[in-house]
Amino acid sequence: MSTDGRPLDENAVLVKYKELTAECSNLVNKITELEQDRNEHKLVEETLKPLDPNRRAFRLVGGVLVERTVGEVLPSVASNRSNLDEVIKNL
Repeated sequence: MSTDGRPLDENAVLVKYKELTAECSNLVNKITELEQDRNEHKLVEETLKPLDPNRRAFRLVGGVLVERTVGEVLPSVASNRSNLDEVIKNL
């Protein structure tokens, strides 16, 4: 039965099922993409930790390569990774 009390026909049920299946598929794809981003951030963080904080590091910001130091880049990478963790947890 639909929300207004009428019985649903078979086509309406199939359409709704396909919509929900597509939505689930989109969510799975987005979660997978976010997990890959999180893993890349973790790898960068692990690579930068043992380095001298004054060493030069390059970071891509909005399509522009920016020169910074490891000490400046590491906190923002860690912050971005923790934000990705929160987003994935909420999805």
